[in-house]
Amino acid sequence: MPKSTTFSNDLVALIFNATAIADIAENDTSSPLANLYLSLHTADPGLGGSQLTNETSYTNYARIAVTRNGAGWTVAGGAAENAALAQFAQCGVTGATITHVAIGTASSGAGKVLYAGSLTSSLAVANLIQPQFAAGALTATES
Repeated sequence: MPKSTTFSNDLVALIFNATAIADIAENDTSSPLANLYLSLHTADPGLGGSQLTNETSYTNYARIAVTRNGAGWTVAGGAAENAALAQFAQCGVTGATITHVAIGTASSGAGKVLYAGSLTSSLAVANLIQPQFAAGALTATES
């Protein structure tokens, strides 16, 4: 049985904008997650993987935080898009080929992957290349 359009929108707003769903999910007020974290991967992190699964390790790489609000994510129509430029650290000496991006819960370590997808084409990251996604380039759907 599919979700209703209204609930799909509510669910995306809960995850990406920390907006409560009345009487269902009140968004833990004691210590809600303030950010979601983008991670880059050299292969699919998979359905059972963590943010560490196939995560890149090019020189200077680090996950980037995106706030769980309207400044970080635009939510509409059962989907969320990054609201601003998402820019990773510039590559140093050791590069990698990036094939996937994930949205997860941790700044480092085995964070939970919430959404993941493949890039339209692989990105060869080498010295002085800085991976980035323009505003609206990353879309997570819940429909």
